[in-house]
Amino acid sequence: MNSVTKIARTAGVLYLLYVITSIVANLFGKFVFVEAPITINNILTHATQFRIGFVINLFSVVLFLLAAWALYVLLKPVNKDLALLFLLFNVAGFAVWLFSSLCLFASLMILNGTEAIKAFQPDQLQALAVFFFGLYKTGVVIAQVPYGVWLFPLGYLVLKSGFLPKILGMLLIADGICQFVYVCQRLILPDLAVIAYPCLVISFIAEVSLALWLAIKAVKPRLSVNPE
Repeated sequence: MNSVTKIARTAGVLYLLYVITSIVANLFGKFVFVEAPITINNILTHATQFRIGFVINLFSVVLFLLAAWALYVLLKPVNKDLALLFLLFNVAGFAVWLFSSLCLFASLMILNGTEAIKAFQPDQLQALAVFFFGLYKTGVVIAQVPYGVWLFPLGYLVLKSGFLPKILGMLLIADGICQFVYVCQRLILPDLAVIAYPCLVISFIAEVSLALWLAIKAVKPRLSVNPE
């Protein structure tokens, strides 16, 4: 197995681990694709379980960043500037996601914090926790802007690579478009989530397909590309 194949497999495995840990984190924390009352109730009744989900979620996002780095190394020979561009957009999304996660943890601190916090009435604490959870959800949506933009140069490089199926590149570009539809729906028409459902399906198919192809098929050692 040559170095290019190893890098491809590394990227695929990291991407798959990100997907799996994201799902596991939500099973514990219940803070993805749910309304505030569900998460708040989970914090009140299963605080330790929520903490476990929160920590897994943090490591999940780190795995996503590492997957982006591996993809940068893999696709840098195709076009170094565009590869660096999609990596920077991923880092930007990572930063916004971390800030949003801080707001999510604030909900836990409010509901299960110090005695000074508990001096407030329970309904006041819950209202404040819901407020911070809302900030978290909004931050996650905003993070999809750089996470959406990074898919365009990534998809383009996959198309031009010569060692990855062009269909994956087209799916990634479609995924980028879907991310923007999702952001607009969540911020402009928050009560019409049905608009974003097909987009989420396309995103899942595109990114899981890329991860599986890299992890299982990798790239053919005989193929190579010249840097532009």
